[in-house]
Amino acid sequence: MLIIVGAIIVLGSTLGGFMIAGGHPGVLLHVSEFVVILGIPLGVLIIATPVHVIMEIIHKTKEALAGKTAKKSDFFDLLKLLYELFMMGRRNGLIALEEHVMDPAKSAVFQKYPTLLNNHERLHFLCSGLKPVIDGKIKPDQLESLMTAELKAKESEQSHPVHALQMIGDSLPAIGIVAAVLGIINTMAAISEGPEAVGEKVAAALTGTLMGIFFAYGFINPLAGRISSNNASEMLFLNCIMHAVAGFAKGLAPLTAVEVARRSLDSSVQPGAEELETAVKSLGK
Repeated sequence: MLIIVGAIIVLGSTLGGFMIAGGHPGVLLHVSEFVVILGIPLGVLIIATPVHVIMEIIHKTKEALAGKTAKKSDFFDLLKLLYELFMMGRRNGLIALEEHVMDPAKSAVFQKYPTLLNNHERLHFLCSGLKPVIDGKIKPDQLESLMTAELKAKESEQSHPVHALQMIGDSLPAIGIVAAVLGIINTMAAISEGPEAVGEKVAAALTGTLMGIFFAYGFINPLAGRISSNNASEMLFLNCIMHAVAGFAKGLAPLTAVEVARRSLDSSVQPGAEELETAVKSLGK
């Protein structure tokens, strides 16, 4: 929602300032300029970007518009879930976790935390981290390296939509110049029509430059920044999982493993130590 509010402010401020100076919004509406300004970046995106990245841009944009990002309550639920799983593994043996990890949808533990259960990427990362611990196929001190490698791959994958949007944002001012040059060429061809016609066509040409800069710095680059911020929040979530699972695999007590994960979080989403301890200790009651 905030991204929509910001877009309204950008648009309102631009048009408001223009109208206060005596301008009329209608003079900015030149269909030919919009065709160039919007059409060329779309073509550039299709040329430079694989289909799966384009689909990811659409998906990430929808999430940004909807304000979907990891909240403090999501991290709190994650830490409580991890504590429950670790306590179960400590009391009943790691084999007791197998049924929960192999089929989380049917797990009574996972069902208590729908924010994680309904997020495929988070759920998969947690379960794929716990499976080697349960199977005993990997040494505890090797697990962190394995999960770190997966995190780096995910981080690289998440950066592709951001880079594509930044490319379009960086290209738009130059595309605006292309639109302006086309408008000037059109103006020169109509110079015999008189000053009024020439002035109208020059105004249309300048609109192309304006729109290129406006869309780049008013919308596309800020959108790339928001998606990058959302990606960082998601990586923080996965990193929290890694610290907890790796710590538990190395023999840390459940509460200590969860505390290590808690301390890896940013202060904006980090639950208090006493708050977390009280919450996890009440889970078994």
